[in-house]
Amino acid sequence: MQLPLEPPSPPKFALDEPPSAPPSPRADTPTLSLSVNYLPSKFSSGLLSPTPRKRKPRKENVDHLAMPKRGGGREAFKSGESRMPAEGDEDYDGVTGRWFGGKEGGHTRPRMHWNRFKWALLITNLCLSAYALTGLIFCLLTWFDVFEHADIIRVGNRTELIFSTAASALAAVTSIIGWAGILLNNRSFLALYTFALWLCFALLVTPGYITYKQRTFNLEGKLNAQWSRVLGAEGRLRIQNKLHCCGYYSPFVEATISQTCYARSVLPGCKEAYVNFEKHALTIWYTIAFALVPLQLVIMLTGLLCSNHVTYRFGKGMMPKAYRLSTESMAVIMDNYANQLAEQYGSELAADILARSKLTMNADSSHDSSPRESG
Repeated sequence: MQLPLEPPSPPKFALDEPPSAPPSPRADTPTLSLSVNYLPSKFSSGLLSPTPRKRKPRKENVDHLAMPKRGGGREAFKSGESRMPAEGDEDYDGVTGRWFGGKEGGHTRPRMHWNRFKWALLITNLCLSAYALTGLIFCLLTWFDVFEHADIIRVGNRTELIFSTAASALAAVTSIIGWAGILLNNRSFLALYTFALWLCFALLVTPGYITYKQRTFNLEGKLNAQWSRVLGAEGRLRIQNKLHCCGYYSPFVEATISQTCYARSVLPGCKEAYVNFEKHALTIWYTIAFALVPLQLVIMLTGLLCSNHVTYRFGKGMMPKAYRLSTESMAVIMDNYANQLAEQYGSELAADILARSKLTMNADSSHDSSPRESG
């Protein structure tokens, strides 16, 4: 035997309350919200929470302490924490005044801590800066002819020196971009930093490959052709002056006449000294270049894995476009909602509910926009 079901009773509304009455303390969480059901669950916990999180009040939000927290900060991935930040929230966009996220004019929020991804980026970028600046200094000293045999490198290994200088300069610029992204929590800088690391890797292995190939495969034959066809009289003279020799085999074979190099000079030929110098210089060159490859790979891998996690919130906390309600979709939802209310409670009560819902939404929108307009 089935018991008779009672007919549904209409919801109770305080009809004696005037429509222009100020919103209740929980007006920020309306019971007839039309957008919460269309938001991902991770975005709605802050809006549905009846009480705001206990935080130090900001100057611009002193009059609006009843507003729920919008999310963000270093604890954004805790259980029940909202992911949506409010404008001016801590860690919002990574730039809030000082380099390390502090507010200008005093310490007004709890001290922020770096996560392990940011520390990893800091250590690897420090290594990148160290070897980039060291290589750039040595390349510049070679160009300025500071070392004893630097002029031989400028004459005989000009291509390798150009690639090494370009690699060290690009690595130094990349490390500066990395420091800007790390200190400002700027993911745009870090994305450019991660891409530039691949260019640094390409320029790093290029001089290493060139010097290894030249040293390993017929170095003596390549130096013979270089002395005869590439260096010219000026280049041969500069090598003769640095190695204190005359001619290639003897003063009578492809020699450039100078005050110390002439037909009856007692100086030996330059071939043996030049070949030995090139063997030693090229071996050191490609050894250093290839030794930096594992470190560069670690730096690149760290940039790929950690550049989007310098803060615990991914992105800027903006609602994805696919989840935003447009005016047209809102009108369709309101029509469907009105039809359901009319079928259950009648047209008069449905119109009254819709009118009150619009009043509540207008009060919420004016309440949310007042802090921005005042600021």
